[in-house]
Amino acid sequence: MKRREFFKSASVATIGAAAATTLAAPAIAQGNITWRMTTTWPKNFPGLGIGAQNVADRITKATGGRLTVQVFSAGELVPGLQSLDAVIDGSAEMSHGTPYYWQNKSQALSFFTGVPFGMTNRELTAWVRYLGGQEIWDKVYDQFGLMGFLSGDTGTQAGGWFRNELTGVADLQGLRFRTPGLGGQVWGKLGASVTNLAAGEIFAALQSGTLDAAEFVGPYNDLALGFYQIAKNYYFPSFVEPGLATEVAVDKAKFMALPEDIQEIVKACIQAAYDDVSSDMYANDPRALRALVEEHGVQVKRFPEEIIEAGAKASMELIAEIRSGGDALTKETAESFVSAFNLLRERTEGTDMPYLAAREKYIKFDA
Repeated sequence: MKRREFFKSASVATIGAAAATTLAAPAIAQGNITWRMTTTWPKNFPGLGIGAQNVADRITKATGGRLTVQVFSAGELVPGLQSLDAVIDGSAEMSHGTPYYWQNKSQALSFFTGVPFGMTNRELTAWVRYLGGQEIWDKVYDQFGLMGFLSGDTGTQAGGWFRNELTGVADLQGLRFRTPGLGGQVWGKLGASVTNLAAGEIFAALQSGTLDAAEFVGPYNDLALGFYQIAKNYYFPSFVEPGLATEVAVDKAKFMALPEDIQEIVKACIQAAYDDVSSDMYANDPRALRALVEEHGVQVKRFPEEIIEAGAKASMELIAEIRSGGDALTKETAESFVSAFNLLRERTEGTDMPYLAAREKYIKFDA
């Protein structure tokens, strides 16, 4: 999707803030309920925005309309980075975003999105579903009257778009870089000046020179956002977002008030969307990357080893700081994450990595 067409479709659907505030409480007619889902994504955004719409459509269809979910993309009801607040204050019942956008509320939330040099997407899912992660996540969100569910993952992300080629850590000093979460804190330790912006705001900041560099997700999303028009140096892979997950956050009291069968349908639809988004990203990232390189002259590069090594050191320092300080729940989250990480890496590094190394070395098929 071309950037101009993508944002044209987003702007057509946008409603005024004044009109949005007139929305009443969830509509109930003949026993049916209507919920509002706010998102951090532009309308029709590849993978993530479409993933949010798919969650809503699935729930509506699977419940036979007993629970109808209406989607409000970034800017339609509230700005993208205020979508969780809309659920907390009762303006909406659901939010589709990613937990590290809310680390100002609790740093623990970043662990459920992605940790620098941390878990891959499959490892993160294993921790959340089977090794106690969901139970801790429930504790964190209970403070805000919320519940959180994994709703998608991007796999290992791209490292970012840079106007100039990187030769070492010295090139990062004062670099104005859009990147969020714990990863943003790592880049800050390396000398970058870090900020977070919603997806629809990044291009303008790059174009105006407010940013020198930016990362969002990867080729599938980045092609639609048009970053290649400003910066041609595209670095891989991201060492700070090795398996980013998105979430659906819901108002806990309203969720628990739903009939039990609808509660189970909601959870099942969100989990199905998680797997869909992952597959969508894997299918379309390589095709989008080909377009970026072949049609738009993008230069794909690897980070210099000096930056990777410094990033690893900074990541270790950051996790050590979190484990030794801060609030008790954040420390509990970090300890659970590290324990699961140490277990799960045995599987990944002992089985998956040797296989992938062998495949890379020996297997080549004709195009």
